This record gives sequence, C-alpha cells and structure tokens, in this order.
Amino acid sequence: MVVLSAPSMFEQAFLPFMGEMGCQGLCDPIDQCVKRCVSSAVSQCFPGQNVDVRYDFELLPSRKPKFLAQTAAHASGAAFYYQKSDVSDQPWGTKKIFGVCVHPSFGGWFAIRALLVFGDVTVGSEMVQPVPSDCVPSRDGRIQLLEAFNFHWQDWSYRNIVQPVQTYSQKERDYFSTPPAQRSALLKSWGFLPEESNPDTTSDTRIQVNGHG
Repeated sequence: MVVLSAPSMFEQAFLPFMGEMGCQGLCDPIDQCVKRCVSSAVSQCFPGQNVDVRYDFELLPSRKPKFLAQTAAHASGAAFYYQKSDVSDQPWGTKKIFGVCVHPSFGGWFAIRALLVFGDVTVGSEMVQPVPSDCVPSRDGRIQLLEAFNFHWQDWSYRNIVQPVQTYSQKERDYFSTPPAQRSALLKSWGFLPEESNPDTTSDTRIQVNGHG
C-alpha cells in the first residue's frame, strides 16, 4: 500500500504539526510530520497487524532508498510513472531523462510519502494488480511532461500536465520553493521555530529534486 500526500496536507497536517510539536532534533520537519501522521494512522487502522512502514526519506546502509517511490506508486495503481521508454521515437538521443509520476486528479501536485508492507497478509490468484491511469497518453504530451520536469522543474509547469483538482497553496509553494538550507529561517518567520532550531533538510532536498515535494 502506497501512501500519498495531497496538496492540502500542508495546511491540514504540516502547519498544525509545527504549531503543536515544532521540529524535534535534527530531522527534517516534513519528514517528522509524515512519520507521525502515518504511524498514528497505521496503529489506529491496523491494530495488531504486522505492518512494515517504509518512508520515502529512509535509506539503507548502502545509502540507497528503502523503496523506489515512483515505481511503487505505478505498481500500486496510484499514479502513472512516465519514463523515457514510454515515448516512441525519442527526441533526446542518449541524454539522461528522469521519469516522473502523474496522478489523474492532482497531476504533479502530490508527494509519495510511504510504503506499507503487510507481512502477515497472503493473497491468491484472484488478486489483480491495479493499472495506473494513463492520463498523459499522447507522445507530444509525454515529451512536454518529461522536458518540463527535467529542464524546467523549478517553474512548476510539469505539475499542470493534467488539470488538477487542487494545487499547492501560496504558502506551500513558498516553502518548497525555498532552498532547503533556508527553510528553517522561513519557518522561524512564520513563528514555528525557535532561533536555535536548525533542522537537517537533506531528505527534503531529494524530494524537491524528484519533483514531489
């Protein structure tokens, strides 16, 4: 089971979390908020079950991620992972082109936050893998998406490749547009962090580069 966050997460979960808890220790505040929300939901919804929760910001000792977030989103049917191989007669030659997930309702205005693995659950042959919605079916649309994501991700345009039902608020855009090293100062200006706070923003840097902050 893949856990996504919608745009409203910022106002409905993150800002209340900062107002109540602040940033504890050196971890990124978004990561702390996600971990608290997901762990609380898992304990309430699946009491007594063996659920292995893997977060997008967690790394193995090898420094590789604990799960491939965009691949997991595609495999779960949550969002379509568009890659270079999905474009026929590619115009980029040997140039490295990173893929990106698109949600049928939110476009690119969402984030992949966690993977839940149910260790005690078994399924039979009746289990059917869900197919993600191919919301960018044309070649031209896929080229537009991948080029916007790879070459102009800072302008947010790739997120609007489909008409989203909801986008980030201005405050949310300000937060994720701010370089990670300066986000603690922004939170202080909003009255959420004491002067001595200096959260580590390494994981948030990765999220923003992947386009799913």
